[in-house]
Amino acid sequence: QVQLVEAGGGLVQAGASLRLSCAASGRTLRGYEMGWFRQAPGKEREFVAAISWQLGSTNYADSVRGRFTISRDNAKSTVYLQMNSLKPEDTAIYYCAVGISLNKWNYWGQGTQVTVSS
Repeated sequence: QVQLVEAGGGLVQAGASLRLSCAASGRTLRGYEMGWFRQAPGKEREFVAAISWQLGSTNYADSVRGRFTISRDNAKSTVYLQMNSLKPEDTAIYYCAVGISLNKWNYWGQGTQVTVSS
């Protein structure tokens, strides 16, 4: 089992920045992917970004590429999502996830709200 705890959400104005964090515990993350997803009101949950815990390779949704950066701190078992140039359409609940591949996500956090006002 993996436990995930997100933090860092909040209310900001368009153009501002936020950094989300997700602390993992319970088992080694070696060989896993860690990712961020988001779900806006009335919409399905969508992929935002992912990072390979072992290799550090990253993947991004087109909608956030160039504005968001995912990174990890192996020593702290924590993954971060640096979000710059935020837009109102980035408003959503952001979820951290751990999975064995980009197509199979096994563990989820409780989510943290990000609200971007225009």
